[in-house]
Amino acid sequence: MTRQNLAPFLQALAAAALFGMSAPLSKLFLGEVAPVALAAFLYLGSGLGLLLIKVGQRLGRTAVATETPIGKEDIPWLAGAILAGGIAAPIVLLFSLRETAAATASLLLNFEGVATTLIAALAFREAVTRRAWLAILAITGATILLSYAPGSSWGFSLGAVGILLACVLWGIDNNFTRNISAKDPLTIVIVKGLVAGLFSLLLALLLGNSFPGLGIILGALLLGGLSYGLSITLFIRAMRHLGAARTSALFSTAPVAGVLLSLLLFSETPSFLFLLALPLMIIGAIYLVNEEHSHYHVHEAVFHEHWHDHDDDHHMHTHDGESANTSHAHPHEHAENSHEHHHLPDITHRHTHDD
Repeated sequence: MTRQNLAPFLQALAAAALFGMSAPLSKLFLGEVAPVALAAFLYLGSGLGLLLIKVGQRLGRTAVATETPIGKEDIPWLAGAILAGGIAAPIVLLFSLRETAAATASLLLNFEGVATTLIAALAFREAVTRRAWLAILAITGATILLSYAPGSSWGFSLGAVGILLACVLWGIDNNFTRNISAKDPLTIVIVKGLVAGLFSLLLALLLGNSFPGLGIILGALLLGGLSYGLSITLFIRAMRHLGAARTSALFSTAPVAGVLLSLLLFSETPSFLFLLALPLMIIGAIYLVNEEHSHYHVHEAVFHEHWHDHDDDHHMHTHDGESANTSHAHPHEHAENSHEHHHLPDITHRHTHDD
């Protein structure tokens, strides 16, 4: 495993850690902010925070390599991701939670990773090896252990079905985003954050939610910028190299960061189930990092634009009058090629598998 190949795995785990921290930190705000209003500030924080970074990049353009911008062909995927994951899923979840026992809801929310994998494999024909399935099952099993609350009330209702539907919608969001992951992740997250945040803000106003003081709002915006904005950006970058299924599996380790932070903030004692879940997650992550997927495959000729560097066999083209030593984005052509080597479902290896 080279440093370059390890980078997307670390990005996915960092995205999970940032997102996992949002749960215990959000708990600190819930006494002052209603849930829907808090969701609005978190989403808006992600969009506004990355917008500031984007503006900074534009001002210092000579020092920052340019990502590939969103094109007209990407708008349907981006719109679908926003509708499914930024608007529909949270609404379905909010209404479903009112009819579902807390323990049941916690367990059912783990279905998002499974839904993402199933949609990636069945609808988009993403390659998922037996080793990857075992890793995904191990991580999913660990999240179930972390969610299980012995002695809590249980119940399976229409609300539970709604939570499963919300997970499917987030699975669709993940796969739609995967299809545009070669494009500028900052732009993707800015648009998703602002649209979803404004929608949640409007919903909070319609529900009559009261708003807290400026300090609480700024704190929630900062949390959203880190735990949603930066987290999703890293998630998209990881999907470029790992595909939706593997990235979602690694992202499912988010509860570990949440539990560890809760131990520090609220002096909670790690449960026996946490001690069982942690090694399962570690084993699953190691399985994915050391996955070997190699077979003879054909690359069709293609002309496209995406972020890349020149240390792999697919990007050995030359540049006239500029350095090709750094990562960058520009239109380039791939000639038809066929070979066999280790690969994952990255941007250049999203071919289908018949077996």
